Amino acid sequence: MSNSMHQSSTVHDVTPDAVTPEVGHPAIDLNLPDLNDPLEDQDPDSSVSDCESLISTCRSDTALMPFISSGLTELSEGDQAFRIIRERFVSWLGAHGVEVAVVAIHQNSFSSVSAKARAQVFQLCSQAVQQRGGGSDTANVRHAWYAISREEVPNIFSYGFGYSGKPMNSALFGRGLYFAPEIHLIESAKYAPMDRDGLRHILLCRVILGKSELVTFGSEQSHPSSEQYDSGVDDLLSPTRYIVWSTHMNTHVLPEYVISFRAPCDLRERLRTSEMSREQTSPRVSCRNLISELLKILRPSDMNLVAKHYEDHMRGKISRHVLVQKVRQIIGDKLLIEIINGYGTKQSGA
Repeated sequence: MSNSMHQSSTVHDVTPDAVTPEVGHPAIDLNLPDLNDPLEDQDPDSSVSDCESLISTCRSDTALMPFISSGLTELSEGDQAFRIIRERFVSWLGAHGVEVAVVAIHQNSFSSVSAKARAQVFQLCSQAVQQRGGGSDTANVRHAWYAISREEVPNIFSYGFGYSGKPMNSALFGRGLYFAPEIHLIESAKYAPMDRDGLRHILLCRVILGKSELVTFGSEQSHPSSEQYDSGVDDLLSPTRYIVWSTHMNTHVLPEYVISFRAPCDLRERLRTSEMSREQTSPRVSCRNLISELLKILRPSDMNLVAKHYEDHMRGKISRHVLVQKVRQIIGDKLLIEIINGYGTKQSGA
């Protein structure tokens, strides 16, 4: 690294959007089963008002029958996993001004011999990546979303992932499957196609990231650049895409849930508009001013921790992103967002 990186005194900005709901959420229990136990498109003439009428929990049991026959079990609304997934799903999209209704959630039952085998391969690969990395967390297994069509669901759970050669979202960050981090659900929701019954479908998977390398836009990379890497990301500090190479798609990905939901037919446009609006209107506060505001309200022990992390940031030891994550862990997302929004109001003279 150059000396300029270590000596940088640039004052970075923090926005409420940077305070993602990554820290402080209870983990979804996605434990593997005991592997030793037996066990079409919407009419293009539809209007926006027609689309709004789709936001209901009405469902067609016939439409989802192929899910059951491919080894999936439908969760009841009283199931804890159903409640947690639905709450996050609806709230994260609702934060972008989009009303959705979760119609059904199906869980991989791992009941067939081939499904058990794929789950076992995933476990073995996770252990291998961890052993190679030399640490308890080096497998870097994360939850991630993957948008699919209804027709793809039975095929994926029966036979595994296939690769057509080009991601469905056409955003070229290498040749592989693109997954959205759990906190970036909108990156998958934008590309979930609507079926003939007005439903969209997204997988919730576990993905072995291992050691990730940066993949730039326009790349035609199709496998890790060296043996030390396992996956790709579009941003090393705050990725919105996990890239799983086609060589790893049936060893490093374990699909566990299918979320079937209704949303406006102009979902993609609404989410894009929301993103643009947030970029233009989010209040910004420099890290220096944020520390000054925290000094007024934090107890000395917490403030000393924040001050230490800020000093590390100013010396180039940690990035702005890491600083924000550490501050979030100390004070919590709610207080941090209140401070940022309050600072923006004060600056505007409101």
